[in-house]
Amino acid sequence: MDKLELIKIVRQKLSEKIQNFEKLIAETRASSNDTKSSMGDKYETGREMLQQEINNLQVQLNEVLKQQDFIKTILIKTSDKAEKGAIVRTERGLFFISVSLGEITFENQKIICISPESPLAKAMIGKRKSENFSINNINQKIENIW
Repeated sequence: MDKLELIKIVRQKLSEKIQNFEKLIAETRASSNDTKSSMGDKYETGREMLQQEINNLQVQLNEVLKQQDFIKTILIKTSDKAEKGAIVRTERGLFFISVSLGEITFENQKIICISPESPLAKAMIGKRKSENFSINNINQKIENIW
């Protein structure tokens, strides 16, 4: 499994999310400016709601920017245990311990990108091939690690 290519795909997905948030923020700001100029003070509540939406989008954008910085810290190396940057196969799926990005398709396989802070990653971290771990009373066995 080519970890470098996988990281490139994750970086691309994060860049796309950043662009989408920036576009949404710009569109919402433009909408807010239109409201100011044409509706007057009578619609202060509507403008406040738009400002709250901008703030919410900004928080989400900042989170994705943090993920983008975090992915840069992942070393391209093979792993013999579950750790940050490892790709772990269990009988329930293939997991990339990196950033919380959800499911992506890579080399015709579904890989779930999870944060090292997620409960699943915390249950796996430090385990080696053929070792078991349990999460939510479900036992899983590590089949392979890259």
